Amino acid sequence: MKTGLIFAAVAIAACGLAFGQMTSHTNAKSNGSKTMTEETQPGKINKTPEEWQKNLTPEQYHVLREKGTETPFNNKYWNDHSKGVFHCAACGAPLFDSDTKFDSGTGWPSFYKPLPGAVEKNSDTSHGMSRDEIVCARCGSHLGHVFNDGPKPTGLRYCMNSASLDLEKK
Repeated sequence: MKTGLIFAAVAIAACGLAFGQMTSHTNAKSNGSKTMTEETQPGKINKTPEEWQKNLTPEQYHVLREKGTETPFNNKYWNDHSKGVFHCAACGAPLFDSDTKFDSGTGWPSFYKPLPGAVEKNSDTSHGMSRDEIVCARCGSHLGHVFNDGPKPTGLRYCMNSASLDLEKK
């Protein structure tokens, strides 16, 4: 029994070391060549904070890269009923079709379904609560959160920040 526990501890430590080495390569600057992330996950975008700051407004940077939240009922898309596709304001990836947008009464643009493969879900325990954070699958930028109080057919409410979105009108 002790041998099995020791073996498991050594295996876990080795995996952690390998993961740490992989992470250090992923976060390295590319210097004109592809980073490990770009080589192993085509289409993924990996930029330094300085590169993001050059391409985003201060509000967009705060929301998208620092996981901030904009003011409800005082943002660009909460009451916009235009038809089109909402894209990530950081990398341009398509995220939501306007046909899935609905009025949630929260003051933020809300959708019941993202486009296939467009977003990823992470656990968020900040601010003393447990929520599911939604990030762009392509660049990892913070978009908002998803809740289980949305309309049919999914029952989900993807509560997004307008600062994280750009609407390409139809």
